[in-house]
Amino acid sequence: MLAACPSIRLMRDPTRGGVSSTLNELAAASQVGVSLDEASIPVRPEVHAACEMLGLDPMYVANEGKLIVVVPETDCQTLLRVMKQHPLGKNAAVIGKVVSEHPAMVVMRTRIGGQRVVTMLAGEQLPRIC
Repeated sequence: MLAACPSIRLMRDPTRGGVSSTLNELAAASQVGVSLDEASIPVRPEVHAACEMLGLDPMYVANEGKLIVVVPETDCQTLLRVMKQHPLGKNAAVIGKVVSEHPAMVVMRTRIGGQRVVTMLAGEQLPRIC
């Protein structure tokens, strides 16, 4: 990844606190906004089903073995192509972008076209089983 895209700005594992906390930490530390597209976020069907059954939001669930990467928009497709060539990156996707609007906040466009603020994980995290 670094060879294909030396301009990578951030690489984070969203295990603790899930995607929501990882992106909120980025937004707060850099004073930028993050805009997400819910439909672009890959969630495996079994994870979606378990979250539905337990009343959980996948954005707040620990994501073992996942990676969040921030790159300049001009390098995005190059890095995505490289990631998809690796077996562990076959489900890589562009899920959003860094924006100047709503600094220090993460806002997600929902599947039905609305918007919601994605906050930091509050309360106790779902216990890890592994």
